[in-house]
Amino acid sequence: MAPLLLELNGERAVVLLYICQILFSTPRSLLPQALSLSLLSLFALSVEISADDPSNPLSHFFKARPGASSGIMLGAVTLPGLMVSRLIQVSRLVSSHEDGVGELEYLIFQYWAASTICFSVLLFVCFILRYHHNRDNSICSLFHRDTKFGIVCMALFIGICCISYFGKPYGGQSATLMFLWVLCHGIAAVYLIQNILRTFPACVSVGEGLLVTAGIVIYFGDMLFYTASKILEYSASSKLVLGDFGIKRDEIRIIIQGMSLGLLLFPVFYKNVVKIWQCFACSSSSRDMSNHEIRESFVFYALLSFMLAVAVPSWMLFVHDFHMHPLLWVCNFVVSEPLKRLPLCVYWVAVIYVSVIWFYNISKNSTIERILLRKYYHLMAVSIFVPALIFQPKFLDLAFGAALAVFLVLEIIRVWRIWPLGHLVQQFMNAFTDHRDSDLLIVSHFSLLLGCALPIWLSSGGTDRPLAPFAGILSLGIGDTMASMVGHKYGVIRLSKTGKKTIEGTAAGITSVLAACSALLPLLAATALVLSYIGSDY
Repeated sequence: MAPLLLELNGERAVVLLYICQILFSTPRSLLPQALSLSLLSLFALSVEISADDPSNPLSHFFKARPGASSGIMLGAVTLPGLMVSRLIQVSRLVSSHEDGVGELEYLIFQYWAASTICFSVLLFVCFILRYHHNRDNSICSLFHRDTKFGIVCMALFIGICCISYFGKPYGGQSATLMFLWVLCHGIAAVYLIQNILRTFPACVSVGEGLLVTAGIVIYFGDMLFYTASKILEYSASSKLVLGDFGIKRDEIRIIIQGMSLGLLLFPVFYKNVVKIWQCFACSSSSRDMSNHEIRESFVFYALLSFMLAVAVPSWMLFVHDFHMHPLLWVCNFVVSEPLKRLPLCVYWVAVIYVSVIWFYNISKNSTIERILLRKYYHLMAVSIFVPALIFQPKFLDLAFGAALAVFLVLEIIRVWRIWPLGHLVQQFMNAFTDHRDSDLLIVSHFSLLLGCALPIWLSSGGTDRPLAPFAGILSLGIGDTMASMVGHKYGVIRLSKTGKKTIEGTAAGITSVLAACSALLPLLAATALVLSYIGSDY
C-alpha cells in the first residue's frame, strides 16, 4: 500500500478523493460493493503506475493516443463508482418510500457486471505487462508484483461477489446463473477492448478504451437481459431463472437503447454485406465498376433505413407495448404539447445553426487554438440544455437520444466516406479537430453529448439530489471550459508528468462549478415554486 501512495500525482490523488468520498457515503447495506470498489481502485492504481513506466511494453501491444497518459485508474473506477453513487441514492429512496426494491437489486447486479469488466481488463493488461516486459530485473519484479497483486484482488473480488449473490433469497440456481452472466461480461470486455484499440489505433488511451468498453458491454448486456426477461415473462420458471428484479422501462429509454445499439452494430452488418456484394461485383464489367461508389452508397442508405425503420423498431415492439410504430410514437410525443416542445425545438435549431456557422468561420479565419475554440461548444451546450432540463426534462431525454443517433450516423458516413455526404462531413469536422483527435475516429462531440446526457438519464428514475441531473452540464459546460481557458493562459504547475492539466486550471474549474451551483439552486427553487403555483405537474 505504501509504495502505491508514493507514486501518487495530482490526477491520481483526485481520483482517490473521489473514491473516498463515495466510500464514506456508502451505507452498511452496500458494504460488499464498497469493499470491491476499494479493491478495484488499489488494483487500478497499481496497474496504471506500471503502465506509465517509460520502459513498459504496453505501447508495443496497443497503439494508444499519443501524448496522453494511460488513464487506466480513472477509466477503471469511473463506471463502478458512478453505479455505487446511484445505489446510495436508490437505497435512500427505498428506505424512505419502501418502493423500488427490484430496481435496487438490478442496479446491484449491474454494478457487479461493471466491476467484473474492469477487473478482467486490468488483469489482462497485467498479464501483457508481465509477459512482454523488458529484461531489466527491477521492471520484471514490478510487473510480477502487479500480477500477483491482481490475482489476489480478483480472488477477493470473486469471493465478495459470491457471498453477495448466494446470500440472496431467490435461490441458488438463480444466483449461479447471475454469477455466470456477470463473468460473461468480463470475457466479452477483454475481447472488445482488444478490437477497439487495434481497429482504432491512436484514437483513445487505454483508460478511455476501458471506459468505452465497459459502457458498451453493460449497455448491450442490459439489452440482452431485458429481452430474455420478456421471453421468459410468461414462463413459470422466470422467477427461478432471472430472480425478482422488477425491471421497468419507459418508452423513451427503450427507444434510446434500441437506436443506439442498432447503430453501433450497423457497421459490422454493413461491412459483411459489402464484402458479399463485392464478391459478385468483381465479375461485372468495367462500365458497371465506374458506378461502384454510387452503388455502394445506395446499399449503405438502404441498409441504414432497414435498420432504423424495421429491425430496431421490431425489437422495441417486442419488449414494450407501444400500440404504434416507435417512430410514430416519437412524432406523437413531440406534438402532444406543441406550445412547449415545438418552440423549444425552434430555439435549439436557431442556437445550433448560429453557433456552428459562427464557430466554423472563426476556425478558418482565426489563430485561436482548436482546444479553446471547442470550449465555446461547451458553453453553447449550457445555453441549450439548462432551460430544457428545468422545463421539459422528458423531452430533453428524447432529444439527447436523437442527437446521439445523428452523431453516430454522421460518424459512420465520415469514416466509410459514403457518397455524397462523407467528404462534406470530413471537411467540416477538420475545422474543429486537433492533435487529440484521429482522422480515423473523432470522439470529442460524443464525449460532450454523453457527458451532459448520462447524469440526466441516470437521474430519470428519481433522485434526492436536485443538482444531480445538472452534473454533466455544469462540469463540462462550465467547469471544463474554465479549467481549459485558465490552465492554457495561466497554468504553470502540472498535475502529472505525462498530462497537460495544471493546478491553476483545476482550481478555476472547481471554483466555477461551485459558483454555478450556488446560482442554480435558488433558480431551481424559484422555478419549482412558480410552476407549482400555476398548477404544473413538474
